[in-house]
Amino acid sequence: MSSENKAIRLIKQINIRNIKRTTNYIKNNGLRGLKRRILSAAVDPLHYNDWFQRHKVAQEELERQRKVETQLSYRPLISIVVPMYETKPQALRQLLVSVREQTYTNWQLCLADGSRQQDREREELLVSFQQADARVCYKKLSVNGGISENTNEAIRMAKGSYLAFLDHDDFLEESALFEIVSCLQHCDADVIYTDEDKFDETRNEYMEPNLKPDFSPDLLMAYNYITHFFVVKRTLADQVGLLDRSYDGAQDYDFIWRCVEAANMVLHVPKVLYHWRICKGSTADDPKSKQYCYDAGQKAIEAHLKRQNIRGTVTQVGLPGMYHTTYEVQGNPLVSVIIPNKDHLEDLTACIASIEEKSIYRNLEFIVVENNSKEEATFAGYEQLQKSWENVQVVTWKGEFNFAAINNFGIRHAKGDYYLFLNNDVTMISPDAIAQMLGLCMRSDVGIVGARLLFPNDRIQHAGIVIGFGGFAGHVFVDLPATEYGYMRRARVNCDYSAVTAACLMAKAAVVEEIGGFTEDFAVALNDVDFCLKVRKLGLLVVYNAFSEWYHYESKSRGYEDTPEKKERFEAEIARFQERWKDILNEGDPYYNPNFPLNLAPFTLD
Repeated sequence: MSSENKAIRLIKQINIRNIKRTTNYIKNNGLRGLKRRILSAAVDPLHYNDWFQRHKVAQEELERQRKVETQLSYRPLISIVVPMYETKPQALRQLLVSVREQTYTNWQLCLADGSRQQDREREELLVSFQQADARVCYKKLSVNGGISENTNEAIRMAKGSYLAFLDHDDFLEESALFEIVSCLQHCDADVIYTDEDKFDETRNEYMEPNLKPDFSPDLLMAYNYITHFFVVKRTLADQVGLLDRSYDGAQDYDFIWRCVEAANMVLHVPKVLYHWRICKGSTADDPKSKQYCYDAGQKAIEAHLKRQNIRGTVTQVGLPGMYHTTYEVQGNPLVSVIIPNKDHLEDLTACIASIEEKSIYRNLEFIVVENNSKEEATFAGYEQLQKSWENVQVVTWKGEFNFAAINNFGIRHAKGDYYLFLNNDVTMISPDAIAQMLGLCMRSDVGIVGARLLFPNDRIQHAGIVIGFGGFAGHVFVDLPATEYGYMRRARVNCDYSAVTAACLMAKAAVVEEIGGFTEDFAVALNDVDFCLKVRKLGLLVVYNAFSEWYHYESKSRGYEDTPEKKERFEAEIARFQERWKDILNEGDPYYNPNFPLNLAPFTLD
C-alpha cells in the first residue's frame, strides 16, 4: 500500500475534521508517529479541540447559572489557593479572569507569591485585581519556600469551607465552581475532582483530555490521575495536615492520598472544568523534564501503603510518572484453580502445564470439571494428568452445559482460601501471574482480581469490562497491541473496573460464598459480569491486574453463538441481565466516563 493510501486510511479511522492539521502532523511525525499517537491516546488527539468547542457550556447556560446561584440552599465559601513563582503576566491574567468570571460568586482567591525576581507588569496586575475585587487576596512572600510551602501560605490565607487548588499558570471554565457546588446540594462530599485537559498556548487549542472514572484507588496507585481540579473540605484538610515539602514535585499526589484515605465520600464531576497550560519546560510539555517529581510520586505511594499497613513494593514502570505496586503475599494460602473442560485435552494439558512449569507461586490445587466430553482419549488423558501432577483432581458434572453451574460444582470440591477460575484455553505468560493476582486479592477492599489476556498474536483480548456497551457489557482495548498503553494508560496499569472476565478471575473464597457463587440463570453469557457486579454490591473492588499476563485462545473450545438456538439463548440472557442490573445500565458505569458514548468504540468521542 502506498504512503498516500496509508495516510487516507488513517485519516478515515480517526474521523479527522481538519485535514490540513492531520497532513501537517504526518509531515512532522510520520505515519508511524500518527498511528502510535492514536493507539496510545484512544481519544483522537486531532479531534478533541473541535469536540471541546462543540461541548463548551453555552452562553445561555452561563447566564442561567449566574441567575440561580444566589438561590442555592447551600452556598459554601470556596477558597482557591494558588502558589505563585515567576508567573508570566499573560498566563496570570487568564487565571485571574477565569476566576473573576465564575458563575458561582461565593469564592476567595488566595495568591501566595514566592517569586524572587520583581516583575512590574505582574505586580501591577495583581494589585489592580485585588483593588477591584475584595475576594482577591494577594501576599508577596519574603522567602520562596518552594511549591509546598508557598501553597501552605496560600492555605493560611483561606477562610472558606472548601479549598480548591489551582496552579499559577492554569485556568478554569467559568462554570467550574457552580458545577461543584451544584453537586454539594445533594451530597456531603469531602473530596471533589473534575475532568481536565491541556491547553497549548502556542497553538491556542485544547488537547489531551483526561476524562476520568469515578474514584478508582488502584488507578490512583498507578499514577496521579486525579491531579486537577481538586477540591477538599477544609476540616478534612486540617485533619490530614498541610502539604509536605519532602514530597515537592509530587506534593499534590501525597496530599491527595492523605485526603482520600480520610474522606467519607470522594466525588467525581465528569466535566472538563480545568485547563492545564502547556508551556516550554513544563511537565505538561515534557514529562521527562522532572525526574525528581516521579521519584517523589513513588515515595508518596510508599507512604500511603505504610499508613494503610499494606506490604508492597513500588516500582516505576513504562511512561514517566507511572507506577506498579506488587503486593506481598501474606502466608502461603491454598489457591484452587477451577477449570471446566469438555474434550480439548491438548488445551487443558497446555493450560495446567504452563502453570506447573512457570508459576513461582506453588500452593495450588487444580479442580478440572469434566462436562460432557465424548472422546475416549479425554478420559485417558485425565488419568495421565492426575498421575503427572498430584495436585490435579478431576470431578464430573453430569448435567447439561451451564457454565455458571459447572463453576459452582467446581467450587464445592475446592479447598482453597482463594479461587482462580480459568478457561481451559488459557496459558500462563508471566511466572508471577498468580502471585500478582493473589497479593492484590488479599487486600481487604478487594473482592475480585482479573488478568491481562492476550491473543496469540500479542494483541489484547481482555483488559477490563465496561457495563453498557451493546446494552449490556463489553471489553475495552480489544485488539490493541500489547505494547500500547491505551487511554489513560489503563491497558497497562492496575485499575478498577465494574467487571472482568472469568476466563481468568481470582476471588476470595469467603466472598464467593457470601454472594452464592455464579448465578445459574446465566448459563452461557454474562455470568462473569453478573458475578462481578454481585461482588461490587458488597462494596468490594474488582481490579484488573495488567501485570498478570496470560494467552487466551478465545472461544476455541466452546465455539461461538452462531446457531439460532444459541442466539436465542444469548438474547434471553441479555434481557435477564438488563432487568437484573438496570440501575447501573441507567446510571452508567462508574469506571467509565459518561462523555464517551456507549454506541461508539471504547474511549471514543462523538
